[in-house]
Amino acid sequence: MYACLSAAQRRRGRSATVNAMAGPDPQHTTRNPVQSCPEPVHLTVLHETIERAVDTEAIFLALYRESGTAFWLDSTHAEPGLDRFSYLGDAAGPLAEVVRYRVGSGRVEIDRHDGPHTEPGTVFDYLASRLHQRRIEFPDVPFDFAGGYVGYLGYEMKADCGAPARHHAPTPDAQWIFADRLIVVDHVAGRTHLIVLSDAKNLAAGPRWMAVARAALDSLPARGPLARLDFPADEHAVRAHLTRGRERYLADIAEIDAQLRAGETYEVTLTDAAHVDADCDGLEVYRTLRRSNPAPYAAFLRFGELEIACSSPERFLRIDRDRMVESKPIKGTAPRGNTPAEDESLCRALESDPKTRAENLMIVDLLRNDLGRVCELGTVRVPALMRTETYTTMHQLVSTIRGRLRPDVDAVACLRACFPGGSMTGAPKLRTMDIIDALETEARGIYSGTIGFLALGGAADLNIVIRTAVRHDGRWRVGAGGAIVLDSDPEQEYHEMVLKAASALRAVTHVARQQAPAGRA
Repeated sequence: MYACLSAAQRRRGRSATVNAMAGPDPQHTTRNPVQSCPEPVHLTVLHETIERAVDTEAIFLALYRESGTAFWLDSTHAEPGLDRFSYLGDAAGPLAEVVRYRVGSGRVEIDRHDGPHTEPGTVFDYLASRLHQRRIEFPDVPFDFAGGYVGYLGYEMKADCGAPARHHAPTPDAQWIFADRLIVVDHVAGRTHLIVLSDAKNLAAGPRWMAVARAALDSLPARGPLARLDFPADEHAVRAHLTRGRERYLADIAEIDAQLRAGETYEVTLTDAAHVDADCDGLEVYRTLRRSNPAPYAAFLRFGELEIACSSPERFLRIDRDRMVESKPIKGTAPRGNTPAEDESLCRALESDPKTRAENLMIVDLLRNDLGRVCELGTVRVPALMRTETYTTMHQLVSTIRGRLRPDVDAVACLRACFPGGSMTGAPKLRTMDIIDALETEARGIYSGTIGFLALGGAADLNIVIRTAVRHDGRWRVGAGGAIVLDSDPEQEYHEMVLKAASALRAVTHVARQQAPAGRA
């Protein structure tokens, strides 16, 4: 595993060629390597199946609404071949822990039931070490997550992946929950699974939680059609709250155009953010967002006062138990049509647009390069290049890149090698991130990062954090952006950024109006 490499493997990592497209080798950039491997801890897995798919929103409201720290990885909009599982839980179990980290601190903060702890190193070091230490016999289930870490990496974690640190986010750069109890809903097979991890000291607690959870789920409804909320995106509301605004955004595009023509970069993902001073309930915002903008890689996370409402359509990395890794970058978006003929026309126009295809191809090349640094030689393939995936509200041009991880690379090392996702940077990655840092005036924070799980047993599933609203310090932040290339039309790029921000911002403003005191709505 990454945290416990042999001396020969470390030497190979140090001598690896540094590729300018992606950055230094992730092993080489480890700033606080784990000095020794902890003794293995063998955990017992309890598993029960309920022969119906219980409604995930009802589960969260019944069991986790009042939890100070909780997660809901929500496959809201199940499509053939996309995610079919939703995962829910909190940090109440006896083995649970909450992990926090800020870039440059040199330490990881961990809250456990026996009190706060700190560990030297980066969050990558800590997660790799703990995942390697804890061992389970995997249950007979159709999914890859039966306990492990759930959480996020913010965009500024790039500083621990070979890029410089220019901006500093007000939120922690990474937070994770070790989930020792979770509920998994299989939307395709129509089943609900209960999972408990126990050590020798807590064997009796597992069956008790199972009984309580099963009784609670028995009273909840089965999953039904998701009631849609249709309300128009308010572009004016976005423009009024942008950090840099139209004139600065257009000026930034002009500067990027100069960099493109000088050969400094091929593509730059430029972003802005809308800030809203409305302290409304994060769970209600997410419940609104999942109805107005359903997505297969959606999530709601709560870490105390920090709440994340995410409706991402994009998978960053999936690693299965057979060590196959997959990325599915999105470049190219078109709205659905009002009639079947219009819908088909919009879809075909997206597929044939030369600018969109160029954007997509450059990110595919970048990700092939990223995965090539951690995968076995000759295994990286592109089984689907620029295929259209159709969702409730949009068509998107998606490519699929796959490979098999090398034996000396674990999920955390793969994540570190590929982070941040190329669709949120541009290419070549390191130089383009420098250009972005010079233009953007604040940290992206959680937006442009990743949310998902790192599982015991070596699997992972992580999204790209887009179409997302983040609540912190009594206000909301919604980031949005788009890829700038030589053929970009500045006004169209600005309009696209505003439309993307509107999809999440409208959920915030809708709930804020509902929850405003009388006379202030």
